[in-house]
Amino acid sequence: MSNSSNPGRRIRLGMVGGGQGAFIGAVHRIAARLDDRYELVAGALSSKPDVAAASAAELFIAADRSYDSFETMARAEAAREDGIDVCAIVTPNHLHFPITMAMLDAGIHVICDKPLCLTVEEAEKIAAKVKETGLLFALTHNYTAYPMVREARKMVADGKLGDIRLVQVEYPQGWMATRVEDTDNKQAHWRADPAKAGMGGALGDIGTHAHNLAEFVTGLEISELCADVDAIVPGRKLDDNVQILLRYANGARGMLWASQIAVGHENGLRLRVYGDKGGIEWAQEHPNQLHFRPLDGRPELMTRGGAGIGAEGLRGVRVPPGHPEGYLEGFANLYTDFADQLTAHINGTKPDDGALLVPGVVEGLKGMKFVEAVVRSGRDGAVWVKI
Repeated sequence: MSNSSNPGRRIRLGMVGGGQGAFIGAVHRIAARLDDRYELVAGALSSKPDVAAASAAELFIAADRSYDSFETMARAEAAREDGIDVCAIVTPNHLHFPITMAMLDAGIHVICDKPLCLTVEEAEKIAAKVKETGLLFALTHNYTAYPMVREARKMVADGKLGDIRLVQVEYPQGWMATRVEDTDNKQAHWRADPAKAGMGGALGDIGTHAHNLAEFVTGLEISELCADVDAIVPGRKLDDNVQILLRYANGARGMLWASQIAVGHENGLRLRVYGDKGGIEWAQEHPNQLHFRPLDGRPELMTRGGAGIGAEGLRGVRVPPGHPEGYLEGFANLYTDFADQLTAHINGTKPDDGALLVPGVVEGLKGMKFVEAVVRSGRDGAVWVKI
C-alpha cells in the first residue's frame, strides 16, 4: 500500500470473490461507488481462473491485476507502489478467515462481509491480528447504517425509552422453504453446506444480523440464551429456523427469531424495543420510518430526514424526505464511514465520531460467540447457556 500522507485520490479497492453469478459482490461495488470514494483496481474474483478473468474484464480491472488466488493478490498488491489500500472480502464464509489473515499480513486494510468467520477460535485470531497490525477492519452488518436505525440508537442512548425491559427482533425469509440447494442456485449451495457456511445456517446468515442490530440499537449485551435450533426441511444439514429466548445483562428479556422457511416473507428484519418510558419499532422493508410510542404521549411516526431527526439520524441521508433510501444506501454509508476512517488513518488524524459506528472485529467476535452459544444450547436440548 502507498505511504502517501494524503490520498488526494479515490481509495484503491481490491475484491476477493464477487465474480460472475455472485450477489453480494455487486452490492459491495455499488456501495463503494455511491459516494465516489473508491476505485476498484484489483481482484481475485473467482476460484475459477477463466471466470476470474472474464469478471475482471467486465469490471474494467486491468488484466495484470486480475489474480487467480487471494494469496497471489495479497503479495502482488503489497509490493506495488499503487497497490490497493483495502480489500473487500465477499466470498462464502469459510474463506473469510484465510483471506483476512493474508491481507492483514500484507499490510492491507479489510472490509469483510458477515459473519466474520466460522468459529470463535478463528475470530479471536483475527482480532489479535487486527490489534497486532494496527490496520482497520470493517464488518458489513449494513443494517446498522440505516439512518433511522442510527436515530433509534441515539434515542435509546438519550434515555427516551427509559430503562430497557424487552427486546424483540426477528428476521424471517422464505426463499429456502424447499430444497433449493438441490437446484442451480449458487447462493443456496454454500449456505446449506457446513464446510462453507459454518456451524449455523439461517443462524449464521441472518440470525447474526438480527443479533447485531438489537445490540447496536440497545447497547445491551446478552448474558444467557435458550435456543430451539431446527433443520425443518427434510435432509437439510444446517438449521433453517431458530427461536431464541434472551436474557440481557441489565435484566431485560428478549426473543430472536430467524427463519429462511417462513413462506411469504422476503426480507422481514424487524426490531422492537420497549423501556419503562416508551417503545420503538423499525422494519427493514419500511426503512425510512421509525415508530415511537411514549408511555404518556401520542405515538409518533418519525421519517428519514424529517422534522425532529438528530445528527446521527441525518448522517448518510442523501436525498430529501419522501424519496426512499434503503439497502444499497445503508451499505454505502458503511463504505463512506470506513473511507473517513481510512483517510484519517493515513493522515494521522481522528475521524469524526459518526464514522466510528461501522461494525468491526469486536462485533464480529461477539457474533461468533453468539452463534456458538446458540448451537450449543440447541444441541443440548434447548437449555440455558451463558455467553
